[in-house]
Amino acid sequence: MSNPLFDALLAPHQGKESSFLILPDGSEVTHSAFLGLANQMAHALRAADVGVGDRVAVHVEKTAPALALYAACITAGAVFLPLNTAYTPAELSYFITDADAALVVCDPSELAALTPIAETCKAAILTLDASGQGSLARAAAQHPTEFTPVPRGQNDLAALLYTSGTTGRSKGAMLTHENLLSNARALAEEWRFTSDDVLLHALPIFHSHGLFVACNVSLLAGNAMIFLPKFDQEAILQLLPRATTMMGVPTFYTRLLEDARFTRDLVAHMRLFVSGSAPLLAETHLAFEGRTGHRILERYGMTETNMNTSNPYTGDRRAGTVGFPLKGVEVRVCDPETHVELPTGEIGMLHVRGPNVFCGYWNMPEKTREELLEDGFFITGDLAKIDADGYVSIVGRGKDLIISGGFNIYPKEIEMFLDAQSGVKESAVIGAPHPDFGESVVAVLVPEAEGSIDLDAILALAKAELAGFKRPRHFAIVDALPRNTMGKVQKAEMRKTYADVFQA
Repeated sequence: MSNPLFDALLAPHQGKESSFLILPDGSEVTHSAFLGLANQMAHALRAADVGVGDRVAVHVEKTAPALALYAACITAGAVFLPLNTAYTPAELSYFITDADAALVVCDPSELAALTPIAETCKAAILTLDASGQGSLARAAAQHPTEFTPVPRGQNDLAALLYTSGTTGRSKGAMLTHENLLSNARALAEEWRFTSDDVLLHALPIFHSHGLFVACNVSLLAGNAMIFLPKFDQEAILQLLPRATTMMGVPTFYTRLLEDARFTRDLVAHMRLFVSGSAPLLAETHLAFEGRTGHRILERYGMTETNMNTSNPYTGDRRAGTVGFPLKGVEVRVCDPETHVELPTGEIGMLHVRGPNVFCGYWNMPEKTREELLEDGFFITGDLAKIDADGYVSIVGRGKDLIISGGFNIYPKEIEMFLDAQSGVKESAVIGAPHPDFGESVVAVLVPEAEGSIDLDAILALAKAELAGFKRPRHFAIVDALPRNTMGKVQKAEMRKTYADVFQA
């Protein structure tokens, strides 16, 4: 038996001295050196009694050794469990114990707090700091740079990623070798990645975007990555001339657009900018094209499926849409209750089927049965529509749907109206409990820099353009919308903040 991810992502680079990681200090890690480090770490995993299929919980900063640990898990047949670096020990306790981790890798500063948690599931614990040093690095250095990969099948687990848990208990999405590899192949083909590319990588690697999209595609194509620990505007502006491609979240691009040094000449050599993990405002899309001549390629994915759709590499990249299904992926829009497919152009629940779709939720068979249908389609929880040309548009999360007086209200429609108003930088629309209507509309607005918002003018235009039940009944003006580390607006948090605005 082979090891699908090792065979496709790692084995082709053995002995290659081509550049793989370009680090902030200017040093480089070759493909061969990266594989050697991953093999040393695979030995260290085995020495820590990590067996085939065991979970390795990782809560460390983004470094070359941290990425090598992911490769080591592939090679050793372990299941990689990356955890958001913002999580506290109290939050980590759930993930580590629920996954029944065999090994916890953390920053040395967390050792005291996480050791008792690791002990509850009899897990070993090793450290890796922001400079790539720690007990794991020391243990790995004692081992040879060769390691015979553990045989795995395409349906064996490769990773366990927990959903954000904004509406209850986090769910562990089980991702197989086939899930990850099929998606990397589809993306590399669609986005035309080759070994000549240099990807500017400023995303975290505890998330599918930065890890499975950026890194898996780069390993598959054999290209180099400029590997930054986080988004640093100065570093990005300095390093863009060395890159050919960039993957980011919308906030990356809005921040760059605010800097006068970000010019058409600076990115003249670039071939592709990709955005995901949160919706890209049509205004940002158009402003970016006006400034640079490049149309950002927006795509759509989620923890359980990796990437599902993408605007075309060649063809019309339509602002406000997430393009077409990737090769091998099927999508449909269905009635949320009956699961019956809806006609073209109607809004409903998006279902996805393909080799990228996860195999279920860890230790949650009932939840798996609820969301993975017998015909293989996964209920994404996202409201969407597909136009006559086949472009998919995400309207919002199902849980964000507002029902006021029996009428369905889609926040995205109102947000698009508000975003177009003078003085409004961005908006978020939520529902809050209302004594008469059940729910009513709350609009949270962020003003343009040094600007003001004329609410009277917005209300007057809303009366002309929006049905009465859709018009916001409460406005709030804030400096910034609450977001998670990947730039997604945290509407669950906002609903708590504005829960009482309509109460007597």
